[in-house]
Order: sequence, then structure tokens, then C-alpha cells
Amino acid sequence: MHQPIFTISLDFELHWGRFDKYDIKQYHNYYKNTVELVIPHLLELFHKYQIQATWATVGILMAENEEEWGTFIPECKPLYANQKLSPYAWLGQQEHPAPVALFAPQLVKQILSLPTQELASHTFSHFYTCESEQNNIAFEQDLIAAKNIAKQKFNTNLESLVFPRNQYNTQALNTAESLGFTSYRSNPEDWFWKNTEHETLIKKLFRTGDTLVSLGNKTSYKIPKKAENQILALPASRLLRPFRKIESLQQIRVAKITNEMTHAAEQQEVYHLWWHPHNFGHFPKENLLFLEKILKHYTQLSQSHNMRSLSMKNTTQLV
Repeated sequence: MHQPIFTISLDFELHWGRFDKYDIKQYHNYYKNTVELVIPHLLELFHKYQIQATWATVGILMAENEEEWGTFIPECKPLYANQKLSPYAWLGQQEHPAPVALFAPQLVKQILSLPTQELASHTFSHFYTCESEQNNIAFEQDLIAAKNIAKQKFNTNLESLVFPRNQYNTQALNTAESLGFTSYRSNPEDWFWKNTEHETLIKKLFRTGDTLVSLGNKTSYKIPKKAENQILALPASRLLRPFRKIESLQQIRVAKITNEMTHAAEQQEVYHLWWHPHNFGHFPKENLLFLEKILKHYTQLSQSHNMRSLSMKNTTQLV
């Protein structure tokens, strides 16, 4: 009989996942809250409740500054048809980018100071594998750069991978597997999570609505099986959406998550929760309080159903 598993994966990207959509100058306090308050408090909560978490980190964040970043840049850069998606093109247009939103090696050190936390990859440059005209050679070099900076700066071998904006295909998976990645976070099976490189308003509405009422399939799943020499898919169960002024909506969302966790525990299944640390940059106190309710519920399930918290890496090793 398998024990139920609670997995948390975090997309640690700061502005590198948002530069094509938001003006960095308007979000200084948002990122300052994330770096100085949210992430240290997340680590305290994970330590308090004995949570193993996977921090899928953009490789650029591991650099001290733009100069050090330049020493790790791959020769082949992404050739997106839409160059607004390229961090290399974006940074070249900035006069004085805010380093608090771009480089965070001290936070990476804090993460690794807790042996329960896994440093994983969110690619080096927040690489989009399904964008028009992207080159798989560039993707391979991007992953190599991510592995290099993690190994050289933090003596860490990256084994788990989260694809930016959940974009992946068979070619990208084969490339990741060939470079030694053993697992990746896959999308839920629901139609409104499929092919996220082709975003539509109706998909966004269904994904948002599903956090309040069940519009998709069951969110937990049996411990997956891994074929030999094949990267393991660990499907996401639920995105923890941030608090947005209306407390009753967040209470509904958290109750939905804890109910799903209970079902997973009763069925000896896996429940995989994810979010971005910067999602808590607005209303950090409220977001952290709601997260603690979820972690307290996990503690109850660990006592009543022997549920255990495992990172993506440790779940893969179990498989």
C-alpha cells in the first residue's frame, strides 16, 4: 500500500517570467515584498510544517548581476518570431533595471540551507519551447546553461524541471531527458490546461472558475509509473491562486484545496500544488495566512492518513 503524497512546486522567476507583460518600474514594491518578506517566510513555514518543496528556478536568478549572467549565456539564443519574449532583447532595452527583481543568489542559498528543499530548473532564460520559430538547439543550450550555473555556483545538480508557462512537447521532453532531468511537472488532463501555447479567453475563464467550483477532472492521482530511460511526468493538481481583496473567494479556494487533499489522502494518491512566490507580493500577510491553513491541514492528514510531503525529486526516487 502506498502512502499518499503531498507535493509543492514553486515557479521561482520574479520578473523573468513577466517582462513581456509588465513594466518592471511599476512593480518594485511587489518584488521587494517577495524577496524580503514572502520567500523567507515561506521557508520558515516549510521548516515548521516539515514540507519538502521544489523550487523551479530561472537560471538567470542565480547570477549576482548582469555581468555574471553574461558569463553563462549560451551561444545559441532563442529565435522567437516574437522577440518581445526574449530576455536578451528585453534587457538590452533597459537603462536601469531593478536588480531586486532580476537576481537573487542569496535567496537560492537560503533555499539550499534547508536540506528539505529542492533546487530545480525553470530553464535558464524562462525558455518557451512551443513558441513559433524557437530552435531546439537553443533550448538544449539553455538547459545546459541552467545546469552549469547551478553546479558552478551552488554545487547542485538540477534533476527536476518545470517548463515556463507549461509549454512542452515531445522534442523538449526528449532533450530534457538526454541532459539528465528525471522528472517534469506536467499539465492537468483537463482540456482547458492543454496546449497552453494557444491561449484563449474561454480557457482562462475555465481555469479561474475551476478554483471555485469543479469544472475539470479529479485533481489527485495514483503514484505514476516510470518507463526506463524516460523522464517522469508529475501532473499538477492545483494552482494556488493569490488573495485578491475578497476574502470569501480565497476561503472557498482554500477549502476546495483542503478537500482535494483529504480525498488524495483517503485514496493514497498524489496531490501536487504549485504557484509562483511572487504571487504573494500583493497582500503578503493574507496570502501567507491562507497558505498556513493548507499546511496545517497537511499536518492533520500526515497524522490521520500517514500522508507525507515529498519534493519532485524525492517522489521520482520513490517511483
